[in-house]
Amino acid sequence: MNIQEAEKQINQLRDQLNQYNYEYYVLDQPSVPDAEYDRLMQKLIKLEEQFPMLVTPNSPSQRVGGEPLDAFQKVEHTVPMLSLSNAFNEQELRDFDRRVRDRIGDDFSYVCELKIDGLAVSLSYEDGEFIQGSTRGDGMIGEDITSNLKTIRSIPLTLKKRVNLDVRGEVFMPKQSFLQLNEIREKQGEMLFANPRNAAAGSLRQLDPKIAASRNLDIFLYGIGLIEDEEIHSHSEGLEFLQSVGFKVNPEWKRCETIDEVMTFIDGWFEKRSNLDYEIDGIVIKVDSLAQQLELSTTARSPRWATAYKFPAEEVATKLIDIDLSVGRTGVVTPTAILEPVTVAGTTVRRASLHNEDLIKEKDIRIGDTVIIRKAGDIIPEVTQVIFDRRTGIEQPYSMPDNCPTCGSVLERLDGEVALRCLNPKCPAQITEGLIHFASRDAMNIEGLGEKVVEQLFNERLIHDIADLYKLEKEKLMKLERMGDKSSNNLLEAIERSKENSLERLLFGLGIRFVGAKAARTLAESCLTIDALISKTRAELQQIDEIGEKMADSIVRYFEKPEVVALIEELRSLGVNMMYKGAVRTEAEQSDSIFAGKKVVLTGKLSKFTRSEAKAAVEARGGNVTSSVSKKTDLVIAGEDAGSKLTRAMELDIHIMNEDEFQASLDEQG
Repeated sequence: MNIQEAEKQINQLRDQLNQYNYEYYVLDQPSVPDAEYDRLMQKLIKLEEQFPMLVTPNSPSQRVGGEPLDAFQKVEHTVPMLSLSNAFNEQELRDFDRRVRDRIGDDFSYVCELKIDGLAVSLSYEDGEFIQGSTRGDGMIGEDITSNLKTIRSIPLTLKKRVNLDVRGEVFMPKQSFLQLNEIREKQGEMLFANPRNAAAGSLRQLDPKIAASRNLDIFLYGIGLIEDEEIHSHSEGLEFLQSVGFKVNPEWKRCETIDEVMTFIDGWFEKRSNLDYEIDGIVIKVDSLAQQLELSTTARSPRWATAYKFPAEEVATKLIDIDLSVGRTGVVTPTAILEPVTVAGTTVRRASLHNEDLIKEKDIRIGDTVIIRKAGDIIPEVTQVIFDRRTGIEQPYSMPDNCPTCGSVLERLDGEVALRCLNPKCPAQITEGLIHFASRDAMNIEGLGEKVVEQLFNERLIHDIADLYKLEKEKLMKLERMGDKSSNNLLEAIERSKENSLERLLFGLGIRFVGAKAARTLAESCLTIDALISKTRAELQQIDEIGEKMADSIVRYFEKPEVVALIEELRSLGVNMMYKGAVRTEAEQSDSIFAGKKVVLTGKLSKFTRSEAKAAVEARGGNVTSSVSKKTDLVIAGEDAGSKLTRAMELDIHIMNEDEFQASLDEQG
């Protein structure tokens, strides 16, 4: 058999296997016995072994899982994956409906879908071929889990239509698979997963794809993030399109003309949910028309055109053993109930929120009480009430202390707030919590600088504030427990890399009250430098999209503090970047660029740029950086040790630019 005959046979086998796979895992209507599928698969594998040059990443034979990864790479979402607002009762849902009607009138309809309790992911396709999959992450940046997602057989590797799109879905573990997995783990003496959602998330974040392949995960696709050359006018049209090209879409969705119809749909599924072979924790309600979604727009955190109705939480009784206090990075002192362990909504709960002193007094909660526990939105455990009939007389009333449990400073209650605060800026608990936040993944992303390391550094007096992180010395680090030569080097390198972060990460890391990751990015894009941000008045800040009065006031108050000004200057002197590195050029400037409107792929090791810097430079000049080379790629920028992407570009006769040429083109355009 020559290579042309082999290629023809291989393509036929792949088409057959893809169709059988779709019938079995998506339609649940297999047309051939398992033995026939296995026979064809073995035939394909033998041909690919005989002609390895014909193996492609999206061959059905590649679903078993590749080589283990060293770490997950970061992926920036082309369109942000915003989280949904929640409604926990009928009144909150009707309030959502009223807000929608106030903005767009009464001529619209909703789409209701089951809220799958799993892990949100984004899948990218070019010319109908699956090229990349990622986690939601912070909504802006996720992690590349392509290898693990390929092991999910209900995810098509090749679509029925050659289309470019990003789609969003929910990966989940069926109930039966979850029970079988925990049985295996119990026999092997391993820790059991608390619920199917945790099991699915843990499986997708395995560095070894073969482990993910063994977990029998599944997926439902629920939305389109981005699509080229297709006319889709509504969310319901989008669901039908996804199904038509080969995606698995949950069939239990419905268009509803009124909020009363929505409530009927919700009530029906609250009763029927136990009959499903997967977990759901509510219903998602979306305005159907995409034009009306655009008109409604979004807030900094969530779309105004959608909400998630969360089913009432499971409630159980247990004993409150003690009350613990914690001090957060903003100084709020939060009481937490220490409980006799109890299972709530599939998770073992040992601690639950008591929120504040007023709630403890209002509910007359005492140490030793039998209390009702529930999970708010099936996520956060909280104490809802006391079972007074079970009191024996030995229960102890509780009063919040007058002084901070960490530093001893007098606690105060600010006007209009119920929370007690420690206002001592040198409080160790606040400092350590602030340092942990600064180093976190969504902020400065300093790998290796977790909670225990921060506490160790602080307790050994090596750091007192975030500026001290950039003054750490290897010799002192190596004296700490579990900090050898390699660990010390890795931590110092991670700290050094963080200096190059774009401004939005620094702003979020500073912990300014009310400024989350999305708002930090909005501020950075608008102001470009931290000095420009500091100079803005409250009124000027409120002119920035999605920045309201409360946030503007908080920003101005924060930067008015002399100690904050001193900290910013110290960070600047230590080499921490104070500028926004994203795309900021005007449309006119972009149109003159050689990158304008071009699809660009970066490959190999770049010595003059970090990958994010090169990507930002291309995007600032109107280019679009993609992750794989295809016939639609216009330009490949190749560094050292460029591999298969460079080879593919040469085969397709795509223009290739080395790093020196890339640098020269940037210098020429300014």
